[in-house]
Amino acid sequence: MALLSESNLQRWLDSATEAALAAGAVLQHYWGNLSRIDEKGRSGDLVTEADRGAEAAVMAVLERHLPADHGVLAEESGVIRGREASLLWAIDPLDGTTNYTHQYPFCAVSIGLLAEGEPVLGVVYDPIHNDLFRAATGLGASLNRRPIHVSKTDRLAQSLLVTGFAYDRRETPDNNYAEFCHFTHLSQGVRRGGAAAIDLAYVACGRLDGYWERGLAPWDIAAGIVLVREAGGRVTAYDGSPMDVMAGRLLASNGHLHQVMSHTLGQIKPLVLPPLV
Repeated sequence: MALLSESNLQRWLDSATEAALAAGAVLQHYWGNLSRIDEKGRSGDLVTEADRGAEAAVMAVLERHLPADHGVLAEESGVIRGREASLLWAIDPLDGTTNYTHQYPFCAVSIGLLAEGEPVLGVVYDPIHNDLFRAATGLGASLNRRPIHVSKTDRLAQSLLVTGFAYDRRETPDNNYAEFCHFTHLSQGVRRGGAAAIDLAYVACGRLDGYWERGLAPWDIAAGIVLVREAGGRVTAYDGSPMDVMAGRLLASNGHLHQVMSHTLGQIKPLVLPPLV
């Protein structure tokens, strides 16, 4: 795509960075000062004034800088404009809302750009630890303006992995419980962070070696996918086929562990639990 020149990507990356920092300031303001917490229809799917305020801050910056033909898909507002646009921004103003409401410091602003459905640019900002992750296709990945790279771990037994559980985990046998137990047995440990954007950013900078999860939305993962790829890692569907951000199922790794993680995911049978009483 001709629009994806290095100069355009750099300019849009700078705009996304400004937007993420503005949203992060909102999240810092509300940290520990929430007056209301609502559910969005599914048990555990929370929204607060911090989410809404951070999204408004992102949109205010992007609307000043971006062309009108760019589409925007934001978590709290839904499709703001142009979901079918060839260039589509996927925005999560607060990934990890449940963590945030409990003042558990694992959350982030996530801003990604999709070109014909393919992630090409991403900014993930953790306002609690002041960690700014940035990446764009061909421009590399960085943490606080310093280059980052995935880990060199090449044995599952020496790896530290991360995953998560979707909101519908109580209603479906495809709940990731068996996968969690299986990989916990095979690795040095599996973490459950509760914020996909941070999980992917940590794979990108080598803090974690691999990540898998289902039930994800484009705004959860668009930015993080670019981070991992530009840091030298690999992102696919569970079976190793090309990643579709709309499919909601993702496997990311440092590359060395990708084949064994993909094969293992294909062998695990669901853990069927008794109904809730």
